[in-house]
Amino acid sequence: MFIDFGPSLYVADGPTVSFYGFPYPTRMAVARLSDGSAWVWSPVALTDDLVNFMNTFESVRHIVSPNKIHHLFLEQWCEQWPEARVYAPPGLAQRKPELQFDAELGNDPDPAWAADIDQVIFRGSLAMEEVVFFHRESRTAIVCDLIQRHPEATMTGWKGMLMRLDSLVGDHGSTPREWRASFLRRGKGRAARETVLSWKPERLLIAHGNCAQTGATEIIERALGWI
Repeated sequence: MFIDFGPSLYVADGPTVSFYGFPYPTRMAVARLSDGSAWVWSPVALTDDLVNFMNTFESVRHIVSPNKIHHLFLEQWCEQWPEARVYAPPGLAQRKPELQFDAELGNDPDPAWAADIDQVIFRGSLAMEEVVFFHRESRTAIVCDLIQRHPEATMTGWKGMLMRLDSLVGDHGSTPREWRASFLRRGKGRAARETVLSWKPERLLIAHGNCAQTGATEIIERALGWI
């Protein structure tokens, strides 16, 4: 079920999925653009409640995947709203040729949402690049896997211990260690980080772990300090 995250921005939690044996909660976001249409970020498994909420928009016009591992439920959404344009991050169209994409995301926002949402790609990794967004009206940075802040109470056993060693648990959060190591050309990542910080976001919306309604700029600066 969607809840308000900020002005014209809504979030919904989806099911927990397994990623290399680790349980990962899923989360999506929807922004209401200036023209009344819906901009969908990292869609979760489709349910009747989600369909009913999406039908309150004038149209579902844009569906966005922020990185190449967030594609599990794209097909469901494309079948439900075939008129929507679907946008791939770097690498996903090649990885999943069976999915039909209309465009690949770049550093410049598509003209259809440029008045409402900004974006930048964190480049320089051999493993995966991610597109980070900024919803202007709510002053929200929208980050997928680059920043994870899993609740302390849910991180138990040896898997929880590994997550803690990766600094992915608690209020500060960070990027998975193996992904950090893959950024061999960190100058591009630093440039992207500076762009995000220049937005001066107040809120932080992430896919995995606790979001934040205040203090987003400071959280991001610390969580991505490794770059």
